[in-house]
Order: sequence, then structure tokens, then C-alpha cells
Amino acid sequence: MPSTPRNRLGDLERAVMEELWTTHEAHPDGLTVREVHDRIGLERGLAYTTLMTVLDRMSKKGLVDRERDGRAWRYTPASSRAELTSETLHHTLGELAGDTRRTALLHFLDESTPEEIDELRAALAELEARNSAGTRATTST
Repeated sequence: MPSTPRNRLGDLERAVMEELWTTHEAHPDGLTVREVHDRIGLERGLAYTTLMTVLDRMSKKGLVDRERDGRAWRYTPASSRAELTSETLHHTLGELAGDTRRTALLHFLDESTPEEIDELRAALAELEARNSAGTRATTST
């Protein structure tokens, strides 16, 4: 799978996405560049124009959606944190072939806590239950 800019977040892009994700419920129409700057730009010592450029590039990468609001743009996350994380994991694993992918997964699991392993088991059980229910639904019709 070729590398795409969408699944590679830089430090500032990650900070912007975190801000958009955490404020999305309170601000479903999104945030302006000024609002993002006031929330993360000031504490990082960033110029307004830096965040304006970053958000514009993130829009072009498909990471954020933007909509005109008067003279400003309002930015919202194009996908949820879980969706983007899943896409990134699939991309990373997709770059690996056969045994290398399995070895990477084993290393990941070796470094996981018992709680994380329990979460993975629960997620697999949920997926199997959904797939089983979907199979029953299609065979009974």
C-alpha cells in the first residue's frame, strides 16, 4: 500500500486534530483558525499564519473539512480519532508482507499490558459476534 499524506500526522497536525476532536461535541460547526490559535497556538508560540497554513494543508490532505463562515473558514475533523487510527494501523500493517506483519503484531502484543490484551480479546469477540450475526442474517433470507 503506498504511503499517503493522510495517515502521516506531524506533531502540530496531531495537536490540531486533538483540539478539533475534543471540542467537536461543544462546537459541531467547527473552529476557526483564530479559535484554534487561541487554544493551542498561543501556548506554543505559533503565529496565526502558521496555523492557517497547517489547517489549509490538512484540508487538502482530507484530514479536516472546512466550510466558509463569513470571511473565515470553520474546520471540523473529517474522521473520528478511532477511524483515523484504524486507517493508520491498516496502512502500516499493509506495508508489511506475510511473516514480517505477523512478527510486528507479535512484538506489539509482547509489549501490551494485560489490560490491553483483554481489550483486544473483547474487540475480537465483538467482531466475531457481529460477523456471525451477519452470516446468519444473509443465510436465512
